[in-house]
Amino acid sequence: MLKSSNLGYPRIGANREWKKALEAYWAGKCDEAQLIGQLERIRLDHLKLQQDKGIELIPVNDFSYYDHILDATAMFGLVPPRFQYAGGVVPLSTYYAMARGDKGATACEMTKWFNTNYHYIVPELNGAKPTLTENRPLKAYQEAKEKLGIEGKPVLIGLYSYLKLSKGYELNQLDELIEQFLPIYTQIVQELAQEGVQWIQIDEPILVTSITQEDLLRIRRIYSTLHEAAPSLNIMLQTYFEAVDFYEEIVSLPVQGIGLDLIHGLGQNLESIKSFGFPDGKILGAGLIDGRNIWRSSLEAPLQLLQEISDYVPYERILVQPSCSLLHVPVSTRPETALDPVLKNALAYADEKLDEIILLVQAGNDGQESVQAKLDDSRKAVELLNASSSRNKEHVRQAAANIDLQPASRENVFVKRQISQQEKWQLPFLPTTTIGSFPQSPEVRKARQSFRKGDWSNEQYEEFIQAQIQIWIKLQEEIGIDVLVHGEFERTDMVEFFGEKLNGFAFTLNGWVQSYGSRCVKPPVIFGDVEFTTPMTVKESVYAQSLTDRPVKGMLTGPLTILNWSFVRDDLPRSEVAFQIALALREEVEALEKAGIEMIQVDEPALREGLPLKKEKWDRYLEDSILAFRLSTSTVKDTTQIHTHMCYCEFHEMIDAITALDADVISIETSRSHGELIHTFEESTYELGIGLGVYDIHSPRIPPVEEMVSMIDRALQVLDPALFWINPDCGLKTRGIEETVASLRNMVQATEIARAARSVAK
Repeated sequence: MLKSSNLGYPRIGANREWKKALEAYWAGKCDEAQLIGQLERIRLDHLKLQQDKGIELIPVNDFSYYDHILDATAMFGLVPPRFQYAGGVVPLSTYYAMARGDKGATACEMTKWFNTNYHYIVPELNGAKPTLTENRPLKAYQEAKEKLGIEGKPVLIGLYSYLKLSKGYELNQLDELIEQFLPIYTQIVQELAQEGVQWIQIDEPILVTSITQEDLLRIRRIYSTLHEAAPSLNIMLQTYFEAVDFYEEIVSLPVQGIGLDLIHGLGQNLESIKSFGFPDGKILGAGLIDGRNIWRSSLEAPLQLLQEISDYVPYERILVQPSCSLLHVPVSTRPETALDPVLKNALAYADEKLDEIILLVQAGNDGQESVQAKLDDSRKAVELLNASSSRNKEHVRQAAANIDLQPASRENVFVKRQISQQEKWQLPFLPTTTIGSFPQSPEVRKARQSFRKGDWSNEQYEEFIQAQIQIWIKLQEEIGIDVLVHGEFERTDMVEFFGEKLNGFAFTLNGWVQSYGSRCVKPPVIFGDVEFTTPMTVKESVYAQSLTDRPVKGMLTGPLTILNWSFVRDDLPRSEVAFQIALALREEVEALEKAGIEMIQVDEPALREGLPLKKEKWDRYLEDSILAFRLSTSTVKDTTQIHTHMCYCEFHEMIDAITALDADVISIETSRSHGELIHTFEESTYELGIGLGVYDIHSPRIPPVEEMVSMIDRALQVLDPALFWINPDCGLKTRGIEETVASLRNMVQATEIARAARSVAK
């Protein structure tokens, strides 16, 4: 008999209760005991919901107070010295300081979780000695059993994945680190076994990346040790996001179950099962429902796949589950009352995906006839959406299909453009700018809400936005910034704003997902063919430019970021959707230039996160990404300066692709990674304009002038000062007004010091 399993459930709550509780605590509106109580209620509600739906293996310890990797770091007592940790269970104040920073210490680095839009807090090892401060998986198991009668499946990040996701050690130290951590993992599994735990889910997503035979030897040593330490405990070694390369070696590990992604890793994983079989006696965790996208499954394909797999693995040894944790999708479609019924009926969020899992189990165990009506509903829902006019715009399809006929390179190379641009703009040495957005105060959010509800007229709202633009143009001039922005007060989200003005997008009422910490985003839904209709940003940009003699940048979100930060239709290749978006954005770029806005920033912060997990697939993705960006930006004049922005990722791996974008100026985060990105430019030449973010905007901390001067000085040792810009590392929307102004004043003061020092040196 098939059984059902889940890998993880969204933390944020149906109405973002989790987010609200965290932010109330940070704001001093509730104390630690109240926070702990609120989060316990949310956590238990999530477990009860899965229990009520009939999920047989329910994950526990997937809930977090901020981030699951930070949870493991705290459990191991790996607190960097700057947080003055005294040992024992890590206090909540220290835990949050590591995530967000405090007045005395910068936050730990944050980066993307594989190729998703979730961010994790990077562990800093740096010679620290791990210890088990508390057995979090055990506590989660005990809570679920005692309070709900649930025999939970504790979730734990695998040792090898944890180390590979960490920083602060050399490769030749990896074996030593494994030996330091193995006793801790051994203690965890032994205590779980003593408690009577049946299954533990150990997540090893690193196994779907390009690992080596040497990696495999280390992984075998780890799991042999764990099996010997707790032979009665069933280990589900869980992979996701892609296929495993060394299939035979992985499935032969001394574990009782292997979880495979049969959505994003379908072709290779299925071929491996057919070619090499599946070990007798082991359980297959079959990831048959997409845990990363929101589309309803017709269920015919997964049922057929189950039939194929059953030739190699009998049903009694198959767990039906999502392809990955449901952390990456919203909670429930029930509140989506404003969507077109054809579209809404074709969606499945976390709760609906759990229903699909149960339905697959029922169909497999009792026969499809027992649930035929529900299967027919699923199939018809998908067919109706595919047949809609929104998905069948021939002129849009043809333009994207014939992309080789479209211009995709600037008229002249950067060296020539740079001369023309300097003559036009007459910018000072080390020009200063910001990334785009300014603080969205409660007044800004309230005004937008009033406008959206219809309480404010269009004229009232436009007058309010113009007043905000006036305030911040004046502030930027007073602070001394050289290239200004209008502040983006009219925008809720950098992707949603553009999606609302392009055909082919839909927007949900409650489609929230966690991006990092309490930061939740509501990704647009790309459900149809994407096309430009009318200028989207010209009005605000032109108004801002009318208020100042300094240049004001037009601000757009790039095609790959719109793609990667949206839920994307699954009936077309993603590259084709990217090209549709790129051609639509090109019309906006041309409209801005025609209106006199001749510095235009096309942000691509999400380009890196779409990079395939296997290196052999990188070239194709990067070629398509570069083409999409250049399709958007290549038809402007030489004197029109194209900027772009990226943040929080491993840029050394794709510096050639960044150069190939051919942007006149790129701004890249470097503050939160403590200047490590500069090392990339010590090894690789970059000959276009560049700004390395000199302070971290995700922390409320105001960076001192000296700190930014040091960052600038180090960058100027490896980058051409004539091409160097100075800016924060990201947009300032989430920051407070006072801290933003203070930080920018310090940034300009640091720039003046750097200019003076360079002038003296000359």
